[in-house]
Amino acid sequence: MHGELDIVYDTLRKLEEAEGIKIDLLLCCGDFQAVRNMDDLRCVNVPLKYRTMNSFWKYYSGQAVAPYPTIFIGGNHEASNYLWELYYGGWAAPNIYFLGFAGVVKFGNIRIGGLSGIHKQHNYHSGHYERPPYNEQTIRSVYHVRHYDVLKLMHVKEPLDIFLSHDWPLGITEYGNWQKLIRAKNHFEEEVNNRTLGSKPAAELLNKLKPPYWFSAHLHCRFPAIIQHGVNGPTTKFLALDKCLPGRNFLQVIDIPSNPGPYEIQYDEEWLAITRRFNSIFPLTRRRFTMRNNQLDTQDDRQWVRSKLTSRGLKPFDFVQTAPPFNPTNRVSSSSTIGSCRNPQTESFLQLLELPYLLDSSNSEGMSFGNG
Repeated sequence: MHGELDIVYDTLRKLEEAEGIKIDLLLCCGDFQAVRNMDDLRCVNVPLKYRTMNSFWKYYSGQAVAPYPTIFIGGNHEASNYLWELYYGGWAAPNIYFLGFAGVVKFGNIRIGGLSGIHKQHNYHSGHYERPPYNEQTIRSVYHVRHYDVLKLMHVKEPLDIFLSHDWPLGITEYGNWQKLIRAKNHFEEEVNNRTLGSKPAAELLNKLKPPYWFSAHLHCRFPAIIQHGVNGPTTKFLALDKCLPGRNFLQVIDIPSNPGPYEIQYDEEWLAITRRFNSIFPLTRRRFTMRNNQLDTQDDRQWVRSKLTSRGLKPFDFVQTAPPFNPTNRVSSSSTIGSCRNPQTESFLQLLELPYLLDSSNSEGMSFGNG
């Protein structure tokens, strides 16, 4: 989406009018660019010529309101300082929900899971050591997928309906028209032939979770595929979409059967139990983090969470502004440094689960290399 919320929402309105349909939910598979102000813009890893405010700030400030509930994951062009405030997920703006670095929520009775970022093997086993202000290395590594987040998602046992990733799962091209893909994007040919195009962790999650729908982005082209999981197993319908530009396939309307509403974004009980179980081993330094995929028992946490949610309810905590929104009449930022902020949503979420706040922990060990 690259911050072009106005364009996407206007397109959806026109679709509703032209087709006589009602859109219930918008999903975005990364590069959402939740940029609130000029400080956020400096935390987005894009060439200088692409550093533009676009339109998210209007929805953050309240000048505009998202006309459709919107759920997004992070990609490799994000205001990473803001998304770190909402590591566990939360409202980035009214009616616009960030799924977190990894997360699962419910929309009505539809379960939606997601994994933010892109895979780079040299950072995969690192902890989340990056903190704003970022340098030339950490502005890239901050959005690299970590083993810890994938491991949490590997513990999801109950069926998901939809999964979102920015990267394509490794090997996905084998299940679609890869010849057509190569004709359109000939620079993919070597990676497709060598089976190196895509993310190995995403492929492992696809094989484990087997959701009916999997949506991705990142490679700026439309690519559908159907994955059959075993001879008599379930199928996954995969779809990747293009960048939000005129004449490009950046939007797809899909009808997914569900129970009658209300259609609201709500916490997922199983995911909260997994979060509670894993928070004690949250890796926050550059040191290598490795843990076997052996399933940890979350049953006690599940019962504890159920008891909490029975009294409190499933609705996420309310949106709170934590930074001044962009002012078009005053384009010079008054901030001298970009630091981390304790988002009240995150604090309330952790208090609900009776977990310590760890996101501003310092780090010191090791090195980070490479580009992304």
